[in-house]
Amino acid sequence: MLIFTYGNPSRGDDALGPAMFDLLEQHKEKSSELKDVDLLTDFQLQIEHAVDLEQRQGILFIDASVSSASPFIFQKLQAEQDDSYTTHAMSPASVLSVYRKINQQEAPPAYMLSIRGYEFGLGHDMTLQAQENLQQAFEFIKKIVATGVEDWDTEIFKYLALCITKEFD
Repeated sequence: MLIFTYGNPSRGDDALGPAMFDLLEQHKEKSSELKDVDLLTDFQLQIEHAVDLEQRQGILFIDASVSSASPFIFQKLQAEQDDSYTTHAMSPASVLSVYRKINQQEAPPAYMLSIRGYEFGLGHDMTLQAQENLQQAFEFIKKIVATGVEDWDTEIFKYLALCITKEFD
């Protein structure tokens, strides 16, 4: 299993990805829960990252989002070539598409955890609300990693049901 976080630590809440990497790395050192999980972080996704997906049972991409619901959104990804493959920063779906092209097979099951951020200005600190969202996402990640990637589709339905319930409270 690979958990791939990305974001710019110098741009306020865009630091959510790298901050999650730090939390997971610290947790991995203290606990055996993440023993079968590889952690990787970068400022942005690039075409070369398709190679990092090889020999994986599953992949979880984690990034900050200015438009997702709070505290986060968890969803399954599909390989899709978009215009980002020609830029310096790629979407996870585009990385999966590159994987498919170079390996002549579908990528392992891949999911996206988008953590809600609010302030992305250069030189800004992470907002308190983003920090709270980060902690909730961290607890969620520990839960889904314990279930195993083969059950993540079920976890999506549980997560969506919980979100709907919260909206009606």
